[in-house]
Amino acid sequence: SDWQAQSTLNSLERLAKMLGMRKLAVLTLCVTHTAAFSTAPPVHAGRVGALRSARAVKPLAMAGLLPTGFSERVADVLGLSKLSSKAGSGMYPIVGDEAIMKKKAHGTSEMPVQKDLRWNCDYETADRICNFNRHYAEYAGYWETTTFLKEVDREKETTYYDSVTGKPLFIAPRGRSFADFEAESKVHGWPSFRDEEVVWENMRCLTNGESVSVDGTHLGHNLPDRKGNRYCINLVSVAGKPTGA
Repeated sequence: SDWQAQSTLNSLERLAKMLGMRKLAVLTLCVTHTAAFSTAPPVHAGRVGALRSARAVKPLAMAGLLPTGFSERVADVLGLSKLSSKAGSGMYPIVGDEAIMKKKAHGTSEMPVQKDLRWNCDYETADRICNFNRHYAEYAGYWETTTFLKEVDREKETTYYDSVTGKPLFIAPRGRSFADFEAESKVHGWPSFRDEEVVWENMRCLTNGESVSVDGTHLGHNLPDRKGNRYCINLVSVAGKPTGA
């Protein structure tokens, strides 16, 4: 309820002032202890590679998924509103309309994901996350259980294609080494891309931070940090093969 949410927020604000906790740590605490207020129903899965509920992923992966208005209040208390505004106030991200994710022939897409996804990504998990999902993610670290790290070219850029349409969505690493890309992705639990690594012709961000393809594929979320926009993306969403391949 609203009063429970406000009470939790007030308590966290007092705790932060008393202990001088780092803002990021407090934000993690906020998300962890307010997950119960999320209106999204839990999804349970009993096998590796299956879709997990939001409570099964790292707390920060739920940023932006709290009830309307509450996450904004958390950001205001912690002084993160200016940071988020700064990260999205330039040319990027390119904001898309909610209509992109309207119901189509197959969930939010016109068709299922490709059958033979790269890096041995699970088909059923990919299809649920890409086409019948707006809030959930592959579990943290899932991408490390695939063959991605064994097969990826560490010396050249890799193009990541939409698992549904085969259109290019990201090209990475750009402006950094693969080691930097890998390290950042491992810290956060999901492949993490920066503005210059996005193929903006085919990708958009909605006003709530959800990252989607222009064709309706759910990709992940934009979770900005002090370096700027950081697109936290499900590997199963970008494991497609190029159209015509």
